[in-house]
Amino acid sequence: MFEKVLIANRGEIALRIHRACREMGIKTVAVHSTADADAMHVRLANESVCIGPPSATDSYLNIPAIISACEITGADAVHPGYGFLSENAKFADILKAHGITFIGPSGDHIRLMGDKIQAKVTAKSLGIPCVPGSDGAITTDEQAYKVAEETGYPVLVKAAAGGGGRGMKVARSRGELSSALSTARAEAKAAFGDDALYMEKYLGQPRHIEVQVIADSHGNVAHLGERDCSLQRRHQKVLEESPSPALNTAQRAEIGGIVSKAIKGLGYLGVGTIEFLYEDGQFFFIEMNTRLQVEHPITEAVTGIDIVREQIRIAAGMEMSFTQDDVEFSGHAIECRINAEDPKTFAPSPGTIKDFHTPGGLGVRVDSAVYSGYRIPPYYDSLIGKLVVHGRNRNECLMRLRRSLHEFVIDGIKTTIPLFQELVNEPDFINGEYHIHWLEDFLKKNA
Repeated sequence: MFEKVLIANRGEIALRIHRACREMGIKTVAVHSTADADAMHVRLANESVCIGPPSATDSYLNIPAIISACEITGADAVHPGYGFLSENAKFADILKAHGITFIGPSGDHIRLMGDKIQAKVTAKSLGIPCVPGSDGAITTDEQAYKVAEETGYPVLVKAAAGGGGRGMKVARSRGELSSALSTARAEAKAAFGDDALYMEKYLGQPRHIEVQVIADSHGNVAHLGERDCSLQRRHQKVLEESPSPALNTAQRAEIGGIVSKAIKGLGYLGVGTIEFLYEDGQFFFIEMNTRLQVEHPITEAVTGIDIVREQIRIAAGMEMSFTQDDVEFSGHAIECRINAEDPKTFAPSPGTIKDFHTPGGLGVRVDSAVYSGYRIPPYYDSLIGKLVVHGRNRNECLMRLRRSLHEFVIDGIKTTIPLFQELVNEPDFINGEYHIHWLEDFLKKNA
C-alpha cells in the first residue's frame, strides 16, 4: 500500500480523497493555488505545497509543479480526483516515467476513451450498443449530409475531443446542418484545440443513464448499478439518482452485464463510468469517463462500497474487496449539486460565506469543503457541495431530501438550493417522469 498520496485537486473532492486515505492509514499531500491557501483539504492534509497563482493553468493544471511537489514530499502516488488532470493521458504517462503511481487507468486507456470517435468504435467492437451515426470523423459537409440521410433528421454534431456540451449542435434539416458543422468546428477548435467532429442520430426525449464499473489487475470486474443523470442544464448534470426510476431489475442486470463484459475485454484497470442515452427501452453508448465521477456518492449509498478506497487499493495492485456476487443494492439515493450560483440566472456568486449549516440525520451526507468565513474564489468551478440523501425507497428518499433542503443554510452568497426546493415538489420529478431536456423546459416555463 502507498505511504503518501498527493491529491492533485481542490474543493470537496480533495477532502473526500483525504478522508479515504486517512481511514486507510495513508499520509496525504495537498497541493493548492495561492487562492486556496485556507482550503479545508490544505488544513487537514499531513503536508501541503503551494503550486502556483490562482489561475488553474498555472496551478492545478501545472504538471511540472505537481511533479516537483511529489518529489519534494516523497509522495509515491497521485490521486487526480475529477476535472483538471484526471483524464490527461500525458499526465498519467509522466507520473509513470517518474516512478509515481497514477490512481486511475493507464494513459493508453485514457487516450483511447477520450477520443469520442475511437471510443465509439471501441464500444461497438466490445458489444456495447451505440447511437446510429458516423463510423468515424466527419471531414466534409457532403459526408455529413450522407450520414444524415442514412440516419434521418434530426442529427447531433459533436466534437470528437469534446465534453460538457461544447462543440455540440443539433441540426433538424439539411439547411441547419451546414451552419451546425461550421459552428461546432469553431467551438471544438477553441475549446479543445481539435476541430474533429462526428455525428449521431438525435434522440428526442432520452434519459441519461450511466453505469459504474470497477476492475482490478487480477481479472476481477464488477458493475455497481446505474445512475440517472437526466436532470441537466446546458449538458451539465444538476441532480442524479440511483437506481433510475426508468429501469427495472432485469434491464439493470442486462446493461450491467454488457458493460462488465466490455470492461473485461478492454483490459481496463480502476473505476470508470459508461454513459448511455436511454429511450424506448434501448441503450445507446455516449462515452466513457475514465475517472471518479462527481456523483459517485449515490452509488456508495445504495451499495455500501467505498469507491475511492477501492480505487486506491486497485492502483496499489491489490484485489477488489468484493465480487459481483457480493454487490447488493439497497434503497434509493439522490444527489443535489449545490453551486455558488444565482438559482434563477445561474450567474456565478463568489464571495464570503457568513453562515454554513448542513442538514443531518439518518441517511443524510454532505460532501463539502467550505465553512463559515470561507471565501468562495471566482477562479474555479462553482460547485461548493453535494447533498446526498438515502432512503429505503424513492418516496422515503424524497421526503428526506425535502427536509434536508429546508435545513441547509448557506448565507452570504447565492446558491442553487432554492432551485432544488422547487424541483422536489414538481409532479413530474416526484413521479420520476423526466428526460434530459425536462429541466431546461421547466426553467423556461418558470423564467
